[in-house]
Amino acid sequence: MSDTSRLDELEMRVVHQDQTIEDLNEAITAQWKLIERLERQVARLAERVADAEQSAGQAAPVDRPPPHY
Repeated sequence: MSDTSRLDELEMRVVHQDQTIEDLNEAITAQWKLIERLERQVARLAERVADAEQSAGQAAPVDRPPPHY
């Protein structure tokens, strides 16, 4: 294998590795954005649940049969 062909092969590997790194970076960035959005959504839902539990504790109990009756 000549030096020129070895150099060409190494350059092609570098190009492919650079593209792979860029693709992985894009995937990680997209996942990070999704995680941040989901964390905000979970926080909002936790607040709603806490508010609902608090308001349910303050409301007068309703005397209804359970749903399976």
